[in-house]
Amino acid sequence: MGAQWKAKHRETAANAKGKIMGKLSKEIQIAAKAGADPDMNPRLRLAVEQAKKASMTRETLERAIRKGAGLDGDAVQYTAVTYEGFAPHQVPLIVECLTDNVNRTVAQIRVLFRKGQMGASGSVAWDFNHVGLIEATPNDGADPEMAAIEAGAQDFAEGEEEGATLFITDTTDLDAVQKALPEQGFTVVSAKIGYTPKNPVSGLTEEQMAEVEAFLGAIDDNDDVQNVYVGLAG
Repeated sequence: MGAQWKAKHRETAANAKGKIMGKLSKEIQIAAKAGADPDMNPRLRLAVEQAKKASMTRETLERAIRKGAGLDGDAVQYTAVTYEGFAPHQVPLIVECLTDNVNRTVAQIRVLFRKGQMGASGSVAWDFNHVGLIEATPNDGADPEMAAIEAGAQDFAEGEEEGATLFITDTTDLDAVQKALPEQGFTVVSAKIGYTPKNPVSGLTEEQMAEVEAFLGAIDDNDDVQNVYVGLAG
């Protein structure tokens, strides 16, 4: 599971695409609060690049930027909130949300955590590294170890996409490393600030894994949830 858990199964492709676009739109709006020019706003630039790779229409993209920056007089009111706790079998996780109603979100998350254990702030975060996460694909057999050294990444691992590499950076180096990777023969797929587990849980049975997967799937399906990071090996 590693850096970020992703649902293995979706009801339909259309449903999955809708959820992805919704999350990307929220991220763009939040990022645009710091400025509507991607060239001057690294977080917005990364969000725009991800949206384009997900085939977000230009109209939708521009509308999200304008709304986030308040250019049309209706600045976004999303709040970023983070929850910590355990999935079944003491698997630690961090849940990042963007919401326009914190009371609604916390109530929904508390219900979802009933099959696990919701913790206080800091109860689980100590068991994760707060890092930059860059997923990139190699061009013409580029070497990930050499690319990591030359681009200034701290480490690298297998990425979520087949054949991709996950480059792990210091949070302050994320933008510089993702800009340097193309020079090392890699095409950046995504870049974000996130978490990697220090002590991932392993050795669960198939039945236990199924319980964890069901729990994580329910969390991920919540409309306010942006990212789910899990301390689970494999």
